[in-house]
Amino acid sequence: MYFEQLREKDASILNLIVELYLRTGKPVSSGTIAQKSKKYSVSSATVRNIMAGLEKEGFLFQPHTSSGRIPTDNGLRLYVKQVIENVVFADQVNQFFSEDMTSQSGDFNSLLMNISKILSEYTDNIGFVISPKLSHINFRNIRLIKISENRVMVILVTTQNLVLTEIVETSYYFTQRELDRATHYINFNFSGKNLYFVRDFILKELPRYRSDYEDIINRLTVFLKEYLKQEETESKVFLEGTAKLFEKVEFLDPRLMHSMFEKFEQKAKLAKLLSDFISLDRVKVLIGSELNLPDLPNCSLVLSHYGYENKTLGSLGIIGPRRIPYKKIIPLVDSVAKRLSSTISNKQ
Repeated sequence: MYFEQLREKDASILNLIVELYLRTGKPVSSGTIAQKSKKYSVSSATVRNIMAGLEKEGFLFQPHTSSGRIPTDNGLRLYVKQVIENVVFADQVNQFFSEDMTSQSGDFNSLLMNISKILSEYTDNIGFVISPKLSHINFRNIRLIKISENRVMVILVTTQNLVLTEIVETSYYFTQRELDRATHYINFNFSGKNLYFVRDFILKELPRYRSDYEDIINRLTVFLKEYLKQEETESKVFLEGTAKLFEKVEFLDPRLMHSMFEKFEQKAKLAKLLSDFISLDRVKVLIGSELNLPDLPNCSLVLSHYGYENKTLGSLGIIGPRRIPYKKIIPLVDSVAKRLSSTISNKQ
């Protein structure tokens, strides 16, 4: 059941209950609603009947028999759906963040770390950014540097002049001379493409070029296969503001805090978990049980995606308690995602 399927008065009462709960964190009584309702003149008895009906429908919950009601996950979901439908995704918010996002020295990881800080500072919750897969990003040039017998550093300069680095574990022995030849071959033939394109092209065209480039192409094919396999199992997340979550009244239980802290410390697993929620929706909101995460109860996730040329590269957003100011945070997350997409596509 959605807002439009509720009676207008019932929807208005539910909306008011949610907003009061988000501000105070306390159960909302029928008397308070009767006093606060401006759209309808209703008595406490009428409000009690409406609240009882909303509770029966699964939108409200009464924690104690003598207390008021609080919204369930379903009640918050209806409220958030209405917020998303009616919120103004204001472009002027982009200007608020533009200096913070473009003041980096070209290092992509520093840019993403800064974005996570911005999200945390302006929402008072955990801000996160999921880094894109290196192989999905179009490059201007690339450099391969041997740093040990089985480790190679990949330095990639994007077509927007942002710099990314990655350490690749390889079972194949490479000399620096071989890596330099591979670097020259890639940059000469594939500038403006990404590593997935390079891999697919080499596998498809290998028979044509085997006589001229057999040695370098064979070695490059091995390297790309190993890197792409490693990349599929690894994700990187930039996380800021974990302590802010533990300051919330909802998370004062020491056992719960310990469990959640362990989850956030395991960043690789957390990155994989958050990556599973990437959506093409402009903003996606997951509330409480919708997350299906026993270790993160009573949490909400607000996220959006970023990228360029109609390509989704990663996601960003905030993790907070169910009781967050959705009207403020939803357009904020959308705006930051748009601004980051603009930054990495060099469209200032």
